[in-house]
Amino acid sequence: MSRSNLNDLLAFLAVARERSFTKAAAALGVSQSALSHTIRGLEARLGLRLLTRTTRSVAPTDAGERLLRTVGPRFDEIDAELAALSELRDKPAGTIRVVSGEHAADTILWPELAKVLPTYPDISVEVIIDYGLTDIVAERYDAGIRFGEQVEKDMIALRIGPDMRMAVVGAPTHFATQAKPMAPQDLTGHDCINMRLPTYGGFYAWEFEKGGRELHVRVNGRVAFNTIPQILKAALAGFGLAYLPEDLVLPYLIEERLIRVLEDWCPLFSGYHLYYPSRRQPTPAFSVLVEALRYRG
Repeated sequence: MSRSNLNDLLAFLAVARERSFTKAAAALGVSQSALSHTIRGLEARLGLRLLTRTTRSVAPTDAGERLLRTVGPRFDEIDAELAALSELRDKPAGTIRVVSGEHAADTILWPELAKVLPTYPDISVEVIIDYGLTDIVAERYDAGIRFGEQVEKDMIALRIGPDMRMAVVGAPTHFATQAKPMAPQDLTGHDCINMRLPTYGGFYAWEFEKGGRELHVRVNGRVAFNTIPQILKAALAGFGLAYLPEDLVLPYLIEERLIRVLEDWCPLFSGYHLYYPSRRQPTPAFSVLVEALRYRG
């Protein structure tokens, strides 16, 4: 196969995986028109339509799906083998892509990266903040960070933080006019600050447990966000009750800028884990990341 055919296949894989000519062109460093011309040439040589194009989306045809499924992993294997050659270098090298929620990135991932990266100048790390349950294989991430119970069984999961607890909190001004809720059901009478998560297709239901009894409560309020820092700011400003990680709100509880309720309904649960495919052959650079994040508490 000629080198041009290989490049054309790489171009197709980029478009098929991104589902976008715009994103694929940016990733490949070429213009959209040049990329479109490349794909049309590949389709002409094969005599098959590989992509279905509309004004809003791009999706592989049946033939395109088959090519993506059979050829894509082979190129991934080549990339992995090339990355593994970094073992022959004096120091580990390469780029690592990690997808994480904002809280985990702020409290665990970045603090450890800030310590280890100065020692390994040839390692680059790309951190993507995403609150959805991203398919790291399909999106070509090296690893992701989730709560332990959210990690799929076919993944390797490494604990990187202690057990956690959520907290329901509100500003003193909120409780100046409303009684404190004594049970999760009482939240329906309060303004609450919602969080929209893409995976849930709507607002996240607050999770509670006491004496073996589990409750998921869908709350209502005037404001909603899709990131944690904005929820915290709104709670401090008195716009309602918030459901946030305990460690995040603890300083504000000490300063009495927030008041906690329903503490007995918020038990400990499995904390953050780094996860990656079980079939993945770790590169030296990735092994550095794993050891840096490994929880030793």
